[in-house]
Amino acid sequence: MREILPKTLLNLAENCKNPLYVVGGSVRDQLAKLAQKSGERDFDLCSPTPVQSFVESAIQSGFTIKSTYKNTGTVKLQDKSGVGYEYSCFRSDEYVRGTHVPVQTTFTTDINLDARRRDFTCNAIYYDIKAGEYLDPLGGIQAIKDKRLTTVAPAKKVFSEDGLRLMRLARQAACLGFSPDEDCLAGAKENAALIAYISPERIFTELSAILTADEKYGVKGGQYAGLKLLDETRVLDYILPELTAGRDLKQRPDFHKYDVLEHSLRAVLYADKEIRLAALLHDVGKPFCQERDGNVHAHPEEGEKLTRAILTRLKAPTKTIDETAKLVSLHMYDFNCKTSENKLRRFFATHYPILEKLLLIKQADFSACTDNLSIAPTCARWIKLLEKLEQERAPLTIKQLALSGKDLLNAGIEPCRISEILQKLLYHAVCNPKDNVKERLIKLALKS
Repeated sequence: MREILPKTLLNLAENCKNPLYVVGGSVRDQLAKLAQKSGERDFDLCSPTPVQSFVESAIQSGFTIKSTYKNTGTVKLQDKSGVGYEYSCFRSDEYVRGTHVPVQTTFTTDINLDARRRDFTCNAIYYDIKAGEYLDPLGGIQAIKDKRLTTVAPAKKVFSEDGLRLMRLARQAACLGFSPDEDCLAGAKENAALIAYISPERIFTELSAILTADEKYGVKGGQYAGLKLLDETRVLDYILPELTAGRDLKQRPDFHKYDVLEHSLRAVLYADKEIRLAALLHDVGKPFCQERDGNVHAHPEEGEKLTRAILTRLKAPTKTIDETAKLVSLHMYDFNCKTSENKLRRFFATHYPILEKLLLIKQADFSACTDNLSIAPTCARWIKLLEKLEQERAPLTIKQLALSGKDLLNAGIEPCRISEILQKLLYHAVCNPKDNVKERLIKLALKS
């Protein structure tokens, strides 16, 4: 562990009167032999030293103090090379059921009490920087060896204190490839409703991390494992009830092996990381349509509305909402490969900015139906047509047209019609690539 610590941190530990510890994720990852793909390391520090005394030692060691929170005994600091750290005094926290933010903090010199305020034992291992040794008050090292998530106290108590831990359980299981023990799982199930106390923004942040969990340490299928854990604990029912309405909703056996919910989770398993949110929600309209219409024919349109409502509720970024909803609304387009070529060409031009992602979600949807990893028929057709368009040098964007709005103005077209005519010329030229010549396009524009 000492080998990966910055020299500035080693120097700080030497200058502190009390032992200075690294705790949390960086210690866990080192013991588990897990390395983030990004190469990043976060060092959380702690000790029984009060804030003011620690700040003095840090300044003497050349650190810059960025902020101090005396109520929680927390200090954010930075070394000369720009590496950031967070320090916390040993403490014990008290919560109002499920509320995430402690209502009372008591400072202590007892490392066991500090360990008990954390979530999982694998995150409650301390490395004494000066002594070069680990302190493991709650058996976290064995839990890491067993790839097991165990809580630092009875699980019912741990999850009842902080509802966000329900999401953290799924995220850490997904990222680390660890599994919760029986007590941990039972405690999460019993307290699943407490997720309602957590802000939508925090829920969305955790959900987003789960959807890309396999990326952090390279744990294959981590994103699916995390979602399955949310489903098993029924936390998913509280954060995405529109989605879990698809649980046990059977689908045509000639197309699907799974019910709507499992199909949606498997779509995330097979999806590229860029479109996993859309993959998760792509069939969210099916339960609604089945109940309303007795069939799911209109599920892309209704799914778009539901997706917007869900992501707005979770306070997702506007750009994310718009793109995800659009992908959901279009994921069934040309599913039977019977759309005419010219209509498909115009569709490509209209939706060119998201065309690559639309191909990705179509492939994920296809693979999730029967776990078939071969190329989806629609994707094969579209890719072949896109290759043809490239060979023909067919324009797919207005910028690829052989003329500009200025050319149309010079040809006498009214300014208020420029945008409309450019769009018409694009639709014409994508179907008739040989007409993508300035003189020919100007003639067509003048006839419009």
